[in-house]
Amino acid sequence: MTGDAATLGELFRRGRPADPHAVLLEAPGDSPLTYGEADAVSARFAHALRHLGVRPGDRVAVHLEKSPSFLLVYLACLRAGAALLPVNPAATDAEVGHVVADARPALLLHDPARRPPTGPVARTLDAAGDGAFAELAREHDGSFEDVPRAADDLAAVLYTSGTTGTPKGAMLTHRNLASNAATLTKAWGFRADDVLLHALPVFHTHGLFVATHCALTSGSRMVFLPRFDVDAVLAALPRCTVFMGVPTYYTRLLASPALDAATTGRVRLCTCGSAPLLEGTHAAFRERTGHAILERYGMTETSMITSNPLDGPRRPGTVGLPLPGVEVRVTDDGGDAAPTGTVGGVEVRGPNVFDGYWGQPRRPPALFTVDGFLRTGDLGCVEDDGYLRLVGRSKDLIISGGLNVYPIEVEAVLDALPGVQESAVVGVPDADLGERVVAVVAAEPGAGVDDDELRQAARRRLAGYKVPKAVHRVESLPRNAMGKVQKAQLRATYGTPRAPER
Repeated sequence: MTGDAATLGELFRRGRPADPHAVLLEAPGDSPLTYGEADAVSARFAHALRHLGVRPGDRVAVHLEKSPSFLLVYLACLRAGAALLPVNPAATDAEVGHVVADARPALLLHDPARRPPTGPVARTLDAAGDGAFAELAREHDGSFEDVPRAADDLAAVLYTSGTTGTPKGAMLTHRNLASNAATLTKAWGFRADDVLLHALPVFHTHGLFVATHCALTSGSRMVFLPRFDVDAVLAALPRCTVFMGVPTYYTRLLASPALDAATTGRVRLCTCGSAPLLEGTHAAFRERTGHAILERYGMTETSMITSNPLDGPRRPGTVGLPLPGVEVRVTDDGGDAAPTGTVGGVEVRGPNVFDGYWGQPRRPPALFTVDGFLRTGDLGCVEDDGYLRLVGRSKDLIISGGLNVYPIEVEAVLDALPGVQESAVVGVPDADLGERVVAVVAAEPGAGVDDDELRQAARRRLAGYKVPKAVHRVESLPRNAMGKVQKAQLRATYGTPRAPER
């Protein structure tokens, strides 16, 4: 057990193997990276951050593809006392510009192929570990005296649109992240001899914190794939003990005849999160491999909240029990505790819960109750045995392939296009993605609107996973008596589930 560590640096130091030659990660095409090498390179990176003017408390924006370099920059930020600001590598220039303008990072590290926005100091770094930043780092030695940090100091800022469509930076402290990392490492039984198959992106909580923190805290190793690829995952699984994924990963693995019990013979744990897992997928995976997927529940603002047990019933359709130290309750519209089995708003309190968004008031009343619970915006019920079952979201957030899509953001892009009078974007069931993004568009009178042109225009403004998979044209959008678009009706009309496209 790692003990109660106040900061991530302290937690990782306790978990570090005594042997510096122990492997931290293996990435395709690269030599294995040892814990000792990670220590030395992150020290050089920390020196480079300081040389470029980064001071404790500053934000460092990282707009890079997934690679060992990304993880090493994260470690360097922690050592230098800075806060990591990861940016989705699929984000458009406009999306990157908004994050940079809002968070005002002291430094932006970006791939040489991307044009940085104006404002912060910018340096290049690519997936191979080359670029102007790496060259600067090589001028420094491989030792660095870590900057002392406190539990309430900022460790990372992750941008999430919430339910308003306006991206906001969730401020995550060392206490938030270290408490959750220590809890998950124990709850999921991580040991130094584990091998984690890491196929998740690293610009959000699941891949960046949940996965890598469990490895760093336990001193285990990762097989670090640049992206999810069915063949690559199946090739790596036989030598791994833990696999973390989103529902889309599991549906795509099940589509391959190569997935069987022999392939997963060494695996002791498969987890799933970021989106609801269909009970049919859970059953099919168990039948094929013998593994019951462990579902859990979390948010950018809280990291993990609940988990099905490592030892005990893993109940399909539920997200398990509250993690140690985390309180979960379900309340009715009046804020009172909802009876067992009754659907209400899910609220959470604990050391993992953030205090607010960058540039906004701490613990705003719209988000937090008077007794300190965060209103998650999710709807659920607590069953008789304490398991939490999520039944929906109080807003219209779409989760497609494990990634959040906020309708208002997509609608704003569509509504600005020539010929579009108004649009409504909804998520509808999809056997592969969980939900797919669908747009319903009303054209201006006499205007000709081409569906493919709309999608292509949206693709120029939005990351690919936000672009509608289908566009349906209507004379007018359905509204209720109050003039609100009836999205439930649109989901019912256009939401017939379909099989994954091949």
